[in-house]
Amino acid sequence: MSYGKLLALTLAIFTVIFTLPALAVGPGATAPDFKGTDSNGIQHTLSEYRGKFVVLEWANQGCPFDRKHYLSGSIESQQRDWTAKGVVWLSVISSAPGEQGYVTPAQENTYLKTMHAAPTAALLDPDATIARLYEAKTTPHIFVIDPTGKLIYQGAIDDKPTTEQSDLKGARNYLNETLTAAMAGKPLQVESTRPYGCSVKYAH
Repeated sequence: MSYGKLLALTLAIFTVIFTLPALAVGPGATAPDFKGTDSNGIQHTLSEYRGKFVVLEWANQGCPFDRKHYLSGSIESQQRDWTAKGVVWLSVISSAPGEQGYVTPAQENTYLKTMHAAPTAALLDPDATIARLYEAKTTPHIFVIDPTGKLIYQGAIDDKPTTEQSDLKGARNYLNETLTAAMAGKPLQVESTRPYGCSVKYAH
Protein backbone atom coordinates (compact mmCIF):
# COMPACT_ATOMS: atom_id res chain seq x y z
CA MET A 1 0.00 0.00 0.00
CA SER A 2 1.35 3.44 -0.94
CA TYR A 3 2.11 6.06 1.68
CA GLY A 4 -0.69 8.24 0.31
CA LYS A 5 -3.31 5.49 0.62
CA LEU A 6 -2.08 4.55 4.09
CA LEU A 7 -2.31 8.16 5.23
CA ALA A 8 -5.81 8.48 3.79
CA LEU A 9 -6.93 5.27 5.52
CA THR A 10 -5.44 6.40 8.84
CA LEU A 11 -7.19 9.76 8.61
CA ALA A 12 -10.48 8.04 7.80
CA ILE A 13 -10.17 5.77 10.84
CA PHE A 14 -9.40 8.69 13.15
CA THR A 15 -12.28 10.67 11.68
CA VAL A 16 -14.69 7.84 12.53
CA ILE A 17 -13.28 7.44 16.04
CA PHE A 18 -13.36 11.10 16.93
CA THR A 19 -16.74 11.86 15.42
CA LEU A 20 -18.55 9.08 17.22
CA PRO A 21 -21.00 10.54 19.76
CA ALA A 22 -19.94 10.30 23.40
CA LEU A 23 -22.02 7.65 25.12
CA ALA A 24 -21.06 8.33 28.73
CA VAL A 25 -23.19 10.79 30.68
CA GLY A 26 -20.74 13.05 32.45
CA PRO A 27 -21.24 15.74 35.11
CA GLY A 28 -22.27 19.00 33.53
CA ALA A 29 -24.26 17.31 30.78
CA THR A 30 -28.03 17.30 30.57
CA ALA A 31 -29.29 14.08 32.12
CA PRO A 32 -31.12 11.92 29.55
CA ASP A 33 -34.86 11.91 29.97
CA PHE A 34 -36.49 8.52 30.45
CA LYS A 35 -39.80 6.83 31.05
CA GLY A 36 -40.08 4.02 33.57
CA THR A 37 -42.74 2.11 35.49
CA ASP A 38 -42.43 1.62 39.22
CA SER A 39 -43.29 -1.38 41.40
CA ASN A 40 -46.83 -0.03 41.85
CA GLY A 41 -47.47 0.28 38.12
CA ILE A 42 -47.08 4.06 38.09
CA GLN A 43 -45.15 5.64 35.22
CA HIS A 44 -42.42 8.21 35.86
CA THR A 45 -40.35 10.44 33.62
CA LEU A 46 -37.29 12.43 34.59
CA SER A 47 -38.70 15.54 32.94
CA GLU A 48 -41.71 15.60 35.28
CA TYR A 49 -39.31 16.26 38.15
CA ARG A 50 -37.68 19.31 36.60
CA GLY A 51 -37.26 21.88 39.36
CA LYS A 52 -36.24 19.25 41.93
CA PHE A 53 -33.05 17.44 42.79
CA VAL A 54 -33.24 13.81 41.67
CA VAL A 55 -31.20 10.83 42.87
CA LEU A 56 -30.96 7.70 40.71
CA GLU A 57 -29.77 4.71 42.74
CA TRP A 58 -29.12 1.45 40.91
CA ALA A 59 -30.06 -1.43 43.20
CA ASN A 60 -29.93 -5.23 43.41
CA GLN A 61 -31.36 -7.09 46.40
CA GLY A 62 -28.90 -9.97 46.07
CA CYS A 63 -25.73 -7.92 45.73
CA PRO A 64 -23.62 -8.01 48.94
CA PHE A 65 -22.38 -4.45 48.33
CA ASP A 66 -25.98 -3.24 48.06
CA ARG A 67 -27.05 -5.30 51.05
CA LYS A 68 -24.37 -3.61 53.16
CA HIS A 69 -26.17 -0.31 52.73
CA TYR A 70 -29.67 -1.73 53.20
CA LEU A 71 -29.12 -4.18 56.07
CA SER A 72 -27.35 -1.45 58.04
CA GLY A 73 -30.28 0.91 57.51
CA SER A 74 -27.88 3.48 56.05
CA ILE A 75 -29.47 3.94 52.66
CA GLU A 76 -33.02 3.92 54.03
CA SER A 77 -32.03 6.72 56.41
CA GLN A 78 -30.64 8.75 53.52
CA GLN A 79 -33.80 8.15 51.51
CA ARG A 80 -35.98 9.44 54.34
CA ASP A 81 -33.75 12.43 55.09
CA TRP A 82 -33.47 13.65 51.52
CA THR A 83 -37.02 13.02 50.36
CA ALA A 84 -38.18 14.97 53.42
CA LYS A 85 -36.20 17.89 51.97
CA GLY A 86 -37.93 17.61 48.61
CA VAL A 87 -35.42 15.39 46.79
CA VAL A 88 -36.87 12.80 44.41
CA TRP A 89 -35.18 9.44 45.02
CA LEU A 90 -35.64 6.79 42.36
CA SER A 91 -34.23 3.32 42.96
CA VAL A 92 -33.68 1.55 39.64
CA ILE A 93 -33.58 -2.24 39.28
CA SER A 94 -32.14 -3.21 35.89
CA SER A 95 -31.47 -6.93 36.38
CA ALA A 96 -32.73 -8.92 33.41
CA PRO A 97 -35.14 -11.85 33.85
CA GLY A 98 -33.19 -14.90 34.97
CA GLU A 99 -30.32 -12.77 36.31
CA GLN A 100 -29.43 -12.04 39.93
CA GLY A 101 -31.53 -9.23 41.32
CA TYR A 102 -34.47 -9.58 38.94
CA VAL A 103 -37.72 -8.99 40.83
CA THR A 104 -41.41 -8.84 40.14
CA PRO A 105 -43.34 -5.77 41.33
CA ALA A 106 -44.71 -7.74 44.30
CA GLN A 107 -41.24 -8.96 45.29
CA GLU A 108 -39.84 -5.45 45.17
CA ASN A 109 -42.67 -4.05 47.25
CA THR A 110 -42.18 -6.77 49.85
CA TYR A 111 -38.47 -5.97 49.99
CA LEU A 112 -39.09 -2.24 50.36
CA LYS A 113 -41.51 -2.89 53.20
CA THR A 114 -39.18 -5.36 54.93
CA MET A 115 -36.21 -2.99 54.69
CA HIS A 116 -38.32 0.03 55.68
CA ALA A 117 -36.96 1.65 52.54
CA ALA A 118 -38.31 5.03 51.52
CA PRO A 119 -37.47 5.92 47.93
CA THR A 120 -39.91 8.10 46.03
CA ALA A 121 -40.35 5.06 43.77
CA ALA A 122 -38.58 1.88 42.69
CA LEU A 123 -38.40 1.70 38.90
CA LEU A 124 -38.31 -1.75 37.31
CA ASP A 125 -36.04 -1.67 34.26
CA PRO A 126 -35.56 -5.33 33.23
CA ASP A 127 -34.75 -4.46 29.63
CA ALA A 128 -32.14 -1.96 30.93
CA THR A 129 -33.48 0.94 28.89
CA ILE A 130 -32.72 3.44 31.65
CA ALA A 131 -29.47 1.72 32.64
CA ARG A 132 -28.13 1.95 29.10
CA LEU A 133 -28.98 5.64 28.87
CA TYR A 134 -26.83 6.31 31.93
CA GLU A 135 -24.32 3.50 31.40
CA ALA A 136 -25.03 2.27 34.92
CA LYS A 137 -22.26 -0.12 35.87
CA THR A 138 -22.71 -1.31 39.44
CA THR A 139 -25.11 -1.75 42.30
CA PRO A 140 -25.09 0.70 43.84
CA HIS A 141 -24.30 3.36 41.21
CA ILE A 142 -25.45 6.86 42.08
CA PHE A 143 -26.44 9.75 39.81
CA VAL A 144 -27.51 13.15 41.13
CA ILE A 145 -29.42 15.55 38.88
CA ASP A 146 -30.04 19.19 39.75
CA PRO A 147 -33.29 21.15 39.29
CA THR A 148 -32.23 22.37 35.83
CA GLY A 149 -31.88 18.77 34.63
CA LYS A 150 -28.09 18.77 34.70
CA LEU A 151 -26.13 15.79 36.01
CA ILE A 152 -23.93 17.03 38.85
CA TYR A 153 -22.55 13.77 40.28
CA GLN A 154 -22.11 10.16 39.19
CA GLY A 155 -20.26 7.32 40.85
CA ALA A 156 -19.93 5.56 44.18
CA ILE A 157 -22.16 6.28 47.12
CA ASP A 158 -19.10 6.55 49.38
CA ASP A 159 -15.35 5.92 49.49
CA LYS A 160 -15.44 2.48 51.18
CA PRO A 161 -15.76 -0.15 48.39
CA THR A 162 -16.35 -3.10 50.71
CA THR A 163 -19.22 -5.32 51.82
CA GLU A 164 -18.61 -4.70 55.54
CA GLN A 165 -21.24 -2.69 57.38
CA SER A 166 -18.61 -1.57 59.88
CA ASP A 167 -16.88 0.37 57.09
CA LEU A 168 -19.82 2.75 56.85
CA LYS A 169 -18.59 4.47 59.98
CA GLY A 170 -16.20 7.20 58.96
CA ALA A 171 -16.84 6.73 55.23
CA ARG A 172 -16.93 9.80 53.03
CA ASN A 173 -20.47 9.81 51.69
CA TYR A 174 -20.35 11.39 48.25
CA LEU A 175 -24.12 11.38 47.86
CA ASN A 176 -24.77 13.31 51.07
CA GLU A 177 -21.85 15.61 50.33
CA THR A 178 -23.17 16.40 46.84
CA LEU A 179 -26.74 17.16 47.91
CA THR A 180 -25.68 19.17 50.97
CA ALA A 181 -23.40 21.42 48.92
CA ALA A 182 -25.67 21.74 45.88
CA MET A 183 -28.78 22.58 47.89
CA ALA A 184 -26.80 25.27 49.72
CA GLY A 185 -25.57 26.71 46.43
CA LYS A 186 -21.96 25.80 47.17
CA PRO A 187 -19.44 24.34 44.68
CA LEU A 188 -18.97 20.58 44.65
CA GLN A 189 -15.64 19.11 45.69
CA VAL A 190 -16.19 15.88 43.75
CA GLU A 191 -18.34 15.40 40.65
CA SER A 192 -17.37 11.89 39.55
CA THR A 193 -15.92 8.78 41.17
CA ARG A 194 -15.50 5.15 40.20
CA PRO A 195 -18.66 3.25 41.22
CA TYR A 196 -18.22 0.01 43.15
CA GLY A 197 -20.40 -3.03 43.71
CA CYS A 198 -21.83 -5.90 41.69
CA SER A 199 -22.12 -5.40 37.96
CA VAL A 200 -25.54 -4.41 36.67
CA LYS A 201 -27.04 -7.65 35.39
CA TYR A 202 -27.83 -6.68 31.80
CA ALA A 203 -29.51 -9.19 29.50
CA HIS A 204 -26.98 -11.16 27.44
